[in-house]
Amino acid sequence: MLHADVKLDTLGYFCPMPIIMTLKKIKELTLGQVLEVVSDDEGIKQDMPAWCDTTGHQMVGSKKNRRSRERSIKRL
Repeated sequence: MLHADVKLDTLGYFCPMPIIMTLKKIKELTLGQVLEVVSDDEGIKQDMPAWCDTTGHQMVGSKKNRRSRERSIKRL
C-alpha cells in the first residue's frame, strides 16, 4: 500500500457512514494525495471499490487486519 497522507478512522460506523465520512474527508485533500480509511464494516469490501468507480478516485491499496480493513484511496 502507498503511504497515506491522511488517515480516516471509521471504526464502529456501519453502512453508509464510512462512505459518507470518506466523501467529506477526501474533499479536504489535494489531487494526488492518498486517504487511508480504516473500517470494521464488512460492507466496505464492496462499497469502497464501487464508490471509487462512481466518483473517479482510485483505490490504490487494501489490507485486512484481525479486526479491521484498510482501504487506500488516491484523490484524482
